[in-house]
Order: sequence, then structure tokens, then C-alpha cells
Amino acid sequence: MKTLVLIVTYLVVARAKWIDIDWSQVRPIEEFDHYWAGLPAELQALRNTSASCSRITNGQEAVPGEFPYQIALLIQFTEGTALCGGSVLTNYYILTAAHCVQDSLGGTAIIGAHNRSHNEDSQQRIGFGTSGIVIHSGYDRTNIRNDIAVVRLNSAIEFNKRVQPTSIPVAGDNRTFSGFIGTVTGFGRTTDSGSTSSVVMFTRNPIMTNADCLQTWNSNENLIQDQNICLSGDGGRSSCNGDSGGPLTVRDTDSLQVGIVSFGSASGCSIGMPSVYARVTFFRDWIVANSDLS
Repeated sequence: MKTLVLIVTYLVVARAKWIDIDWSQVRPIEEFDHYWAGLPAELQALRNTSASCSRITNGQEAVPGEFPYQIALLIQFTEGTALCGGSVLTNYYILTAAHCVQDSLGGTAIIGAHNRSHNEDSQQRIGFGTSGIVIHSGYDRTNIRNDIAVVRLNSAIEFNKRVQPTSIPVAGDNRTFSGFIGTVTGFGRTTDSGSTSSVVMFTRNPIMTNADCLQTWNSNENLIQDQNICLSGDGGRSSCNGDSGGPLTVRDTDSLQVGIVSFGSASGCSIGMPSVYARVTFFRDWIVANSDLS
């Protein structure tokens, strides 16, 4: 009898976290006008062409549960619902990009999903309001500085086999991770003109030095700074539309999150340009100070 009570209780809790979603009304954050306001010229160039779309390109479908920290983040704006990525930080907090949640009205975090469109047993859908959003006070969209945010959910995430927190570098870890193979994951577009992916996708490439990244971008020094980390675009493999805010990880002793998807080339993600991320080691103290991560 005790076992039956526990099972019933679990089902009640799980059902309480289910939020129905009309996916036909969800668009990548990059399709919203406010996303483009004030962005650098390098990223404005092809705004109105299909090439401006960004996503996991030339990647592959993940094994269910392979990336248990991955989140599909739905954000409400007056213009509609936007799709971004994110990662599980603690039971209550998630990590994402500032440009995903700035000026938002709240939203829903989909956790533990392999196919975000299905009612999977592993999924938890938990809402958040504006009071739970903490954006870095130095965030500046005109030069994409400090593109990081944490979000406190309305209720706790329940960890299980397919839902686990990300790991971030320890205090004092000053490695650049250049030369490591980075893995980026998300539910974003898989082609320039296609739809977003229903399933978790991933791709891998070497992490570059910032000097090489800046040279490849052939841009001013303000675009790539110490607070950024870059993933090579070799083979047209990249993150970028609907993937914003998602995790970039490397294999250390375990999977370690070293970046947060920030921006890519307006010319398209499959052209071989590096994708650019907020560097987690640079923002580690800020993350700890603005969440319950200890």
C-alpha cells in the first residue's frame, strides 16, 4: 500500500508540472525584432535573408538522456513565444543567455526532453516569471557584452536519470580550453531555411584561441574578448537560431560546461565561421552570487 501511495503521489507531482505548448506559435529568438536592436554591424548584415538563421548545423541526433542538463527554453514576449536553449544549474536555477530573456514576460523551461513535442515521462515543464530572471547588470546588446542570465523557476526540478545539473569549472580554473573538443547542443534549426528540431541535436569541433577566432572573424577587437570562448566552424558544424543560451561543454574528468551560446555570423552558421559563447570561467563568480550554486 505504501508503494502505491508513493506512485500516485509522483504522478500527481509530474502532472502538475505539465504545461501544454502550441509549437506552431514558437519561433527562434532571432526572429523577433527586439533581438536585432543595436546589434553590431557584423551581425546585422544579412538580417532579412535566410542565411541569418542560426542552429545546430551538420550535427546529429543525441541519444535520449545523453545531455541531461539541456533545456528547451520558451520565453514569452508581447510579440509571441521565442525558443532558446539553457542548462540546468541547480534544482531551482537554470543558466542561459541575457539576450534570450531581456524584456521577457516570463516563460517555460522544458527539462529532461529528448523530443520536446512528445509527452515523455522524463520531461518536466516548469514556468518562471519576470521576478525570477537575473540578467547581468553589464549586459549590452550593442556589443554583446556580458551575455549571461540565470533564471529561478517557480518550482524545483526533480533530478532523475535524464535530468541532471551541468558542471561548471571550479573557482580558480583559468584554462582557456583551446584545443579541447567542444560539444554544443540544442533544439535549434538544422538548416538555414528549415524548422527548429524537435529532438536534441549536437555537434563537435575544436575550441579555438581567442586570437585565432578574432582573426577568422576579421573584425574589431571589441567583438571577441576575454569573456568569450569560440568553437571552430570547421565542416560547417556550428550552433546559432533557437540554440542561443544553450551549453557548450568539453570532456574533462566529466562533462564540463565552458560556454553559453551567444552569437554567430549573420552570413550563416554552415559557412565555417566560429560560433561565439559567453565564457563560463569568466562569469563563474557572478553565476554563484546570483544563484543557489555553492
